[in-house]
Amino acid sequence: MQNPEPRTPAGIFYGWFVVAAAFALTFVGFGCTYSFSAFIDPFQHDFSASRGSVSLVFAFAGFLYFMVGSVSGPLADRFGSRRLALIGMILIGIGLAAASAARSLTDIYLAYGLGIGLGVGCSYVPAVGTVPRWFAKRRGFASGLASSGIGAGALVVPPIASFLIATAGWRETCLILGGFAVIIGGGMALLIENDPGQRGLAPDGEVAQADIASAKQTSGTSIREAVRSRRFLALYAACLACGFGVFVPFVHLVPYAVDHGITPATAAFLISAIGIGSTIGRFFIGGLADRLGRQFGLFAMFVGMALALLCWPLAAKFWPLAIFAFVFGTAYGGWVALLPAVIMDYFGGRNVSGLIGILYTSAGFGTLIGPSAAGFAFDLTHSYTLPILWSAFGNVIAALIIALASWGGRAKPAPKSEQ
Repeated sequence: MQNPEPRTPAGIFYGWFVVAAAFALTFVGFGCTYSFSAFIDPFQHDFSASRGSVSLVFAFAGFLYFMVGSVSGPLADRFGSRRLALIGMILIGIGLAAASAARSLTDIYLAYGLGIGLGVGCSYVPAVGTVPRWFAKRRGFASGLASSGIGAGALVVPPIASFLIATAGWRETCLILGGFAVIIGGGMALLIENDPGQRGLAPDGEVAQADIASAKQTSGTSIREAVRSRRFLALYAACLACGFGVFVPFVHLVPYAVDHGITPATAAFLISAIGIGSTIGRFFIGGLADRLGRQFGLFAMFVGMALALLCWPLAAKFWPLAIFAFVFGTAYGGWVALLPAVIMDYFGGRNVSGLIGILYTSAGFGTLIGPSAAGFAFDLTHSYTLPILWSAFGNVIAALIIALASWGGRAKPAPKSEQ
């Protein structure tokens, strides 16, 4: 007979509080990040800058947060995720506050780029890397629920930022978003705990002796062995190929819509449409992949993003663009939700945050190049067709890599206690 599930005073397994904290951190961090599209026109106007040079701000921030994740992940495995997540929220607040006083685009690179880049880098991987340790049977669903904060942030924050910019100014908006990050994000970071063993539990809330629960979370593949494995190399190559185009819509969809006669305030809702799709994708695809296979789900998400991107150049009105944004967001959300669970499946919980951080460096290189290159391509050709096509092609390559890796056989599975 299964032991009863230990409860907090509120009657809820504490793992769900960890999920809520990770949701809040991703909501705040990526809500502020994806609000960047609302700042493109003001930055171009106030600093007399090209679209490519302004887009480089987002690319720099994205590159940083993916790269910093390769450091914050192992640090979280060793010293605890709570500290790293709290530091990250404070850095976002400081960066946005500094950006509000910028007098040149270089100041924006240093303030916004460093603040968002270092802040999200410190908080994101430790937060999402903690969640899979708390669950086994519902790992995909829990990871998806936690990372759905990214989609919810993209849904809620950019329209608010656009409204605030129109009514109060972009400098004041930076200050408001910075305070939001410190107060809400910093407060929720305090709920994070690294694994259920700290509470004498096993995954899913089963009663376990503390030493047994701890052993379940510390077993698994070493980082050295994992990064040399065929499975990890395939995941890394796929995310690298995908990364060159996956963030192009987040930066350029709003300017694309404005170029086609849609007002900036209305265009900002297209990022919200990505957020809606992303949230739905994380809620439902993670749980569905628990039943159908998480690796197959990952392959399907790359295919979905490729197909959606191929439809983007055909859309010029708001509603076709909103449909594109929703479909793309759903596949994007599923991709992000599945990666931590797949890493845990293959390599166990011993170094899960560190491995997620290393894997995300692949997307970092793509993020550094993709959005800024798309901006410079637009400056030269006054068209987004070429950047959109290379974004779709990158996802096709990613899907082929995952398919070939799956066809070639299974990697050594994680220890039984991790599955």
